[in-house]
Amino acid sequence: MTRSTPRLFARRTWSETARIGDVLRRETVGGVLLVGAALVALLWANSPWREAYGALAELRVGPASLHLDLTLATWAADGLLAVFFFVAGLELKREFVAGDLRSPAKAALPIAAAVGGMIAPALIYTAINLGGPGAAGWAIPTATDIAFALAVLALIGSSLPDALRTFLLTLAVVDDLLAITIIALFYTDRLAVVPLLLALLPLAVFTLLVQRRVRSWWLLLPLAALTWVLVHESGVHATVAGVLLGFAVPVIRRKEGPGPGLAEHFEHRWRPVSTGFAVPVFAFFASGVTVIGGGLGAAFTDAVTLGIVAGLVAGKVVGILGATWLVQRVTRAQLSEELSWADVFGLALLAGIGFTVSLLIGELAFGTGSAADDHVKIGVLSASLLAALLATVVLRYRNAVHRRIHERERVDRDHDDVPDVYEEEAREQGS
Repeated sequence: MTRSTPRLFARRTWSETARIGDVLRRETVGGVLLVGAALVALLWANSPWREAYGALAELRVGPASLHLDLTLATWAADGLLAVFFFVAGLELKREFVAGDLRSPAKAALPIAAAVGGMIAPALIYTAINLGGPGAAGWAIPTATDIAFALAVLALIGSSLPDALRTFLLTLAVVDDLLAITIIALFYTDRLAVVPLLLALLPLAVFTLLVQRRVRSWWLLLPLAALTWVLVHESGVHATVAGVLLGFAVPVIRRKEGPGPGLAEHFEHRWRPVSTGFAVPVFAFFASGVTVIGGGLGAAFTDAVTLGIVAGLVAGKVVGILGATWLVQRVTRAQLSEELSWADVFGLALLAGIGFTVSLLIGELAFGTGSAADDHVKIGVLSASLLAALLATVVLRYRNAVHRRIHERERVDRDHDDVPDVYEEEAREQGS
């Protein structure tokens, strides 16, 4: 094999790996909070005090004159998730402008894997629900929850190559873009053109200010809120406003100027709000489903639940593995020397953890509080747990294999006094 043979999952530069590592650490903490919030909601919804949980979720707050007298559960889904998608928009733009997605060669694999990981689950779900009342939920099993998945990966994969973590993050970034596109195109029941056009005005002013590097929150926050309100009034899901606002923020490449750019500044400020508050609160209100009294048995006789479980657990594996194999065949590339197809298989299983966006699409497809929505929650929770368990079995084995390889390499490096490539690059950049 020649040295010029292209490699899939190739090692990134030290600076890019360091940046991704910081993002992954924050997402991992958010994943732990997300799982904790979902567990509290599930226990509360199945306790003698479950009526209090329902009353809290249905509590209405907000000005009725602006049509914003929404329930707390709706505020969590429409309002707090807009923060989540704002951060996703920032990350998306950074990847396309200064990250690996700006290179067609490097972007081909995560984009293909994300697309395959959405098409296969949707087809499996549709096949199970074809012609039935659950057909509207075809997009539910298409989403991967990056925070939940990374939390699991952090617990079981300390010795796994960084390429797997960064690939999962990049795949999830593309996944978010596809998910918000699906929500905007297929889950908009009504469309009021005037509010949608009016939303362009504060969005344009916001864009103008951030392009001029304005950071004043007292200017930007009201404009962002007004954009959100008008998009919400238009009938398009309000989280779309978050993505548009994220796309408006400029990204500076390292060669274009010193210090962090505005996108990095906003991401640093808002990612903790997203992972530490917005997503866990949404998970708390979205995960409370009653499974006692026959609810669990009824769910698993419903094609909606079965389609979600099959789509997330089997569909993600088929889609991601199939897309990766196809990219390899088309580009004549080989896997990185430190990886095997077992690693990719474990990662594809892990991508079957669908939570935040899956629950959101379920609410949009069937309506909050409906019987089908309860079955969606049971399906998403069950599939995510099953995918996490299966991925744990595969990746823990692979983690042990990689640990032994790392130990042998460290011994050889110490014996030969060969410096680590990352340490070399870090010293060069420092000098």
